[in-house]
Amino acid sequence: MDYFPIFMSLRGQPCLVVGGGVVAMRKARALVRSGAALRVVAPVIDQGLRQLAEDSGGEVLQREFEAADLQNVRLVIAATDSEPVNEWVSRAAQQLGLPVNVVDQPALSSFIMPAVVDRSPVVIAVSSAGRAPVLTRLLKARIETLVPAAWGKLAELVGRYRGRVRQRFASSRERNRFWTDTLQGVVADLVFAGQHQQAEQVLNELLDNPQQQAGVVYLIGAGPGDPDLLTFRALRLMQRADVVVYDRLVSPQILDMVRKDAQM
Repeated sequence: MDYFPIFMSLRGQPCLVVGGGVVAMRKARALVRSGAALRVVAPVIDQGLRQLAEDSGGEVLQREFEAADLQNVRLVIAATDSEPVNEWVSRAAQQLGLPVNVVDQPALSSFIMPAVVDRSPVVIAVSSAGRAPVLTRLLKARIETLVPAAWGKLAELVGRYRGRVRQRFASSRERNRFWTDTLQGVVADLVFAGQHQQAEQVLNELLDNPQQQAGVVYLIGAGPGDPDLLTFRALRLMQRADVVVYDRLVSPQILDMVRKDAQM
């Protein structure tokens, strides 16, 4: 593993972006989404980037980079079209022990920025260690199709109930069993279907009576028989089903994707 994967809290922290163009803007947006306060330094700064920095509670310094710009910042990004400036920023930042990323130049960077699938609070980062950026982009696109935005809603629901579950179940084993069953059961299905109030109601009922596990019946259309045409939700339900009822029109390829220990 070339890089240690880590999620860093930057909320309210000053972060330096050296550069004022399109690339700097793209990196700055990512920082602002995590709550960072931008310090932008460049002789020429795009108006949108200037506004972004000001809205973040940061500052704009329209001039050449100076070593003093590194004072009191948490993280540094160099996104200029000048090789000497990028090298200077990298060297100065690393001398101070600051994490620095020079865009598209891993050799000058102490960290790299991955492709991100944002389903906050669920966040998935994908990296090829700078070796294959196109492959990273394709992997990100594939993951985005497999992980709908509802996963974030489900994580928010779990977060709201963690304290109550801790009170309800004394041991970590009991809590883990409860969450494993819940996140693969009706509660998750209701969240994925957009029925958030019903999901919360069922979760409350499960906490009041953990032994009560109501069954649910789903009807899945198998289409023309091509497994590649199944939706993500259909595949997820098939792989969770305890009992599967099917007719002669369902192809063997589709049935092969059902959970192996399901009753057919």
